[in-house]
Amino acid sequence: MPDSVAPQQPPHYLDELNPVQRQAAEKREGPVLVIAGPGSGKTRVLTYRIAHLIEKGAAPWEILALTFTNKSAREMKERIAKVVGSKASDIWAGTFHSLFARILRVEAKHIGYPTNFTIYDSDDTKSLIGQIIREMNLDKTVYQANAIKNRISSAKSSLTTPKLYAQNAELLTQDKAAKMPLVHKIYATYVARCKKAGAMDFDDLLFRLFELFQNHPDVVKKYRRKFKYVMVDEFQDTNTLQYAIVKKLVQYPNSPRNICVVGDDAQSIYAFRGATIQNILDFERDFADHGIETFKLEQNYRSTEHIVQAANAVISHNRRQIQKKIWSHKGEGQKIRILREMDDTSEGRRVADTILEQKSRYHLRHQDIAILYRTNAQSRIFEEYLRRFNLPYRVYGGLSFYQRKEVKDLIAYLRMVVNPSDEEAFRRSINNPKRGIGGTSIEKVVKLATQQGITNFEALKHVALPKRTRHSADGYIDVIQKASAKADTANAYELAETIARKSGLLDNMRKDTSIEGMGRLENFQALLDGIKSFVEEDTLIDTDTLPDKTLATYLQNIALLTDFDSNEEKDNTDVVTLMSVHAAKGLEFKSVFVVGLEEKLFPSWMSMDSAEGMDEERRLFYVAITRAEQFLTLSYTNTRYRYGKMVMNEPSRFLTEVPSESVESTTYSRRSEASEYDPLERQRAKVTGITPVRQRGTAKFSKPKVDPSTFKPSAPGEIEVGQNVMHLKFGEGRVTKVDGGAGNRIATIHFSDLAQPEKRIMLRFAKLQVLD
Repeated sequence: MPDSVAPQQPPHYLDELNPVQRQAAEKREGPVLVIAGPGSGKTRVLTYRIAHLIEKGAAPWEILALTFTNKSAREMKERIAKVVGSKASDIWAGTFHSLFARILRVEAKHIGYPTNFTIYDSDDTKSLIGQIIREMNLDKTVYQANAIKNRISSAKSSLTTPKLYAQNAELLTQDKAAKMPLVHKIYATYVARCKKAGAMDFDDLLFRLFELFQNHPDVVKKYRRKFKYVMVDEFQDTNTLQYAIVKKLVQYPNSPRNICVVGDDAQSIYAFRGATIQNILDFERDFADHGIETFKLEQNYRSTEHIVQAANAVISHNRRQIQKKIWSHKGEGQKIRILREMDDTSEGRRVADTILEQKSRYHLRHQDIAILYRTNAQSRIFEEYLRRFNLPYRVYGGLSFYQRKEVKDLIAYLRMVVNPSDEEAFRRSINNPKRGIGGTSIEKVVKLATQQGITNFEALKHVALPKRTRHSADGYIDVIQKASAKADTANAYELAETIARKSGLLDNMRKDTSIEGMGRLENFQALLDGIKSFVEEDTLIDTDTLPDKTLATYLQNIALLTDFDSNEEKDNTDVVTLMSVHAAKGLEFKSVFVVGLEEKLFPSWMSMDSAEGMDEERRLFYVAITRAEQFLTLSYTNTRYRYGKMVMNEPSRFLTEVPSESVESTTYSRRSEASEYDPLERQRAKVTGITPVRQRGTAKFSKPKVDPSTFKPSAPGEIEVGQNVMHLKFGEGRVTKVDGGAGNRIATIHFSDLAQPEKRIMLRFAKLQVLD
């Protein structure tokens, strides 16, 4: 709208701010650092500061506001427009990449690019790198395009050109250790090819702009004069290159040095993307000669006192930090709950159980609740129990577990083993991992299958193919047929684990050592762990029906579990949120569950070999707990399947850093105890006459009685009536009865420590250790 019809300026809009917020908003000249704790209203401060600049005479186009998401920039301009009207549309507000691309479109000729240069996305980059690898006749199983893409991205973010890379002894040594000594040549060729094609990747939008400012003084002088006020949101998330560009923009003698950065060193959690906490820690020193002022926003408007006190206590264990004391005016609120579970299955059930309890007692909506985990692979068990308890949910920051590519790839093989006529599974698995059976060969297979009225799998056995392709096809056929022959006798886990290895999927994924590749491997292994859990769970018999551990049954179970694509669900926004802690930054929920708080999981084992890595993990935990407004629940398990083995867990060190006065209790539920909300348990109750019981006691952090590393199961044939035996999950018990014949012997065992002590277990799958 025209300025003449802009909304009337509220006379006291700054009165909405608290005293420190107002001081930061009114400070217009010189360098300013705003340390904004979680829930402290930093967006309002940024918004009103820009509005105040315009009200005091600054032209909107003289203001550069750099954000990390387009959504943040859009919301900022909308809020400013409510104060200053349509003038807000002329502010340069946007992401680093979008605004720097805008400058490069105008100035590209100075660095030898056309103004209409192409921007390569991630797939374009990987495709070009792959082409270069082929042209150099390098082994693509060693020189993986995605891993090299990440190396190049890291180099650009640290201002390392191809020439500097080739001269850097440390980088060259790292590449040699990874058996990729020619990465520097691929990097140089890639940069040259991009330039020849008139293309920039996302990193180039920063890298080339720095090059432009570094080598063309007249250009950088132009933008220093243009942008009289520079602001950076989420400054703790900037990398070396981004900060270098910002300093170029506000450098004397052409800039008035009116720079304001807003951030929180305690929420710096993106080192794996190249962000460096040093930028915010060093900012005061970098601008000390120019009268820098620092404002600390310490009042938390989001969380209750117990949650804020816990956050303060946890982050105080980090070494180098900007000192601050966050406080809340919202009252003490509910104490923090800590749940100790025997295994991840119990954890999934208990979290779903607690969600139902909170909904009933406190009338929370689904959208008020979030489950946060360290790795995306952890979502599987929570998805299963939320579905079982009929709780709608959505996985954010990634696909639903069973929709992830690496998970679907293995499931395609499993489906082929059970049903070789499955055409979709055939198409997905036939050349995955790549084995030289390309589109032309597959077309021949499909044509023969259509002509003779047989399945694609049958046609593959008989179709005429080149010798090398024929050899690959026979290898694929052999894997499927051998596994199919065992499908009715082997349990699901044994079969799936064999297929994962024989197909080549597992080896192929292990070769990708990038952050993304390691995440995919975790998801792949989480699927195998889920199948293992399926096999182990069904060793417990509550009826006369023998447990079915076949692959067919498992696939049927997950097919029913994931067939949930109704339009109602897609349109439903009232859902429980599942996401990684990284994805949750900037969000808030009335109730937050932080799960999997175990050593080597959270904190991650990858971060435990350095003090810097551990500090970042603690900051990540700080971010997780400060997402909660009213209710915070922390959970961990004594044992968890990892890489196909039951491992014993130590509680996360972060749990010991939460002050005891803010903790309600450490509660523990045995694996065998049933939930009154669990539909499976209710069904079992109808059959057995045993009413589900919820029992919760208080316990200290302690190890389970059984150490999986020393546990040695006895042969099923050795189990006899009267023996004392040990079970990994149920502990020590006494065999009171053995019945059934041959391979189907079933033992009745009395476990005195359990709420329901009598358990019937099939010895073929039981894994019991005889104690006497």
